[in-house]
Amino acid sequence: MTPLPRAFALGEIAERFGLELKGDPAKPIRGVSTLASAADDQIGFLANPRYRSQLATTAAAAVIVGPKDASEADGRQTSLLVAGEPYVAFARVASLFEHERPPAPGIHPTAVTAESAHIAATASIGPHCVIEDGAVIEEGAVIGPHCAIGPDCVVGTQSRLSARVVLVGRVRLGRRVLVHPGAVIGADGFGLAFDRDHWIKVPQLGGVVIGDDCEIGANTTIDRGALEDTVLEEDVRLDNQIQIAHNVRIGAHTAIAGCAAIAGSSRIGRYCLIGGGAGIIGHLTIADRVTITAMSLVTHSIREPGEYSSGTPIQESRLWRRNAARFKHLDQLARHVADKNKGHPHE
Repeated sequence: MTPLPRAFALGEIAERFGLELKGDPAKPIRGVSTLASAADDQIGFLANPRYRSQLATTAAAAVIVGPKDASEADGRQTSLLVAGEPYVAFARVASLFEHERPPAPGIHPTAVTAESAHIAATASIGPHCVIEDGAVIEEGAVIGPHCAIGPDCVVGTQSRLSARVVLVGRVRLGRRVLVHPGAVIGADGFGLAFDRDHWIKVPQLGGVVIGDDCEIGANTTIDRGALEDTVLEEDVRLDNQIQIAHNVRIGAHTAIAGCAAIAGSSRIGRYCLIGGGAGIIGHLTIADRVTITAMSLVTHSIREPGEYSSGTPIQESRLWRRNAARFKHLDQLARHVADKNKGHPHE
């Protein structure tokens, strides 16, 4: 029989995370959930006003809310934990109930490790891993099953490679980096030179440097640089199935959603948000604190902070085809209007 998770008193949670409690401090809490699904021993949260109506019906023992929602919810039976940023507070509280058993230190007997590799005694190397010449696995690092660590790669202290992760060569991970299954870091960049009638491969002589506290999503690929390194500064968060080309540099605390692609030698600023499926062509510069919405195509540098979008929203197919056909005539229409307005600037 599966034992119940450890219970935390509601007052203990409020004190630990600096939250204002309106309710019973002795109430035991054993987990977290959504407002719609929470049980009477769980905490929910309200961060999106669209779900405010669920405050009246939730069975949650307590709800994390912002100050405005706290004042509107006064008088309800549900206890409240008041936070300036409810979703941030929820993330911190949820960490109390994350139960992941750390693997035992040591090298699994099926792993293959080069004699010149340096593996810390507190590191864990899982089944069927390959650690090649000159690789360094630092203290407390975890290399999950079927990972391959190429020559001269470094896996920093307390970093974790989940499973089937490949560090091809000259990759350096900082401390506490989390890499999800299937990611490939340090493969060749797409460097080619056309010589009259055929392509010549340009050697990719750089590496990849990833800063502390970064997260790399499943099946994401980060190419090594052609001459200099591809760089992710600290606390960069990449979703699944993202392509980062050679010599890209991504500033600290930037987050990129799934299926985005960044072409070679582009520079992304700090604290940027890039939506899913967005594309950024090569050799561009994106300023700090820029938000690029989903499916946008960035074709020129962005020098000022702000939110930027491109693309055509979805429409009923018949209407879209009609508008697409008209799009070809926009230049002709603009010239016609300009010609008509010559000499009549106020019309």
